Amino acid sequence: MEWLEISTENCTVQRALDVVGEKWTLLILRDAFNGVRRFDAFRRHVGLSEAVLSDRLRKLVAAGILDTAPYREEGSRTRHEYRLTPKGRDLWPVLMALRQWGETHLADPAGPVLDVSHRDCGTPVRVVVECSGDRAPLAPTEVTVRPGPAARPRP
Repeated sequence: MEWLEISTENCTVQRALDVVGEKWTLLILRDAFNGVRRFDAFRRHVGLSEAVLSDRLRKLVAAGILDTAPYREEGSRTRHEYRLTPKGRDLWPVLMALRQWGETHLADPAGPVLDVSHRDCGTPVRVVVECSGDRAPLAPTEVTVRPGPAARPRP
């Protein structure tokens, strides 16, 4: 079967985009990776309406990407912080790859907004697609793509 003969109904890229493929969702995740936890902080920093932010946070919690934890400031009612789950933290390379692409192709002339570097040695962090055998970096022309066990013919 060739790519154009394969149904995309069960495509994992499509499934992932159904969960995180909306702009505001990715910006919420960006902020969560940078330590934002509270609703008001997300709202102020991302610039979303309360309704849209509530909807996106609810969907991320339902998908198991964020979890909630109660907190209470003195004199206020109990509220919830949003924290990345292990499933959510697995999205870090995706956000880093988007950032890396943006810095390469859409960078601000003044330089990067964030300097992301390895804590131990201080060198910049990069996302690389690599061979799981010898860990060598790979280009798209160096891989073979074949239908997998879940591939189905297009209707």
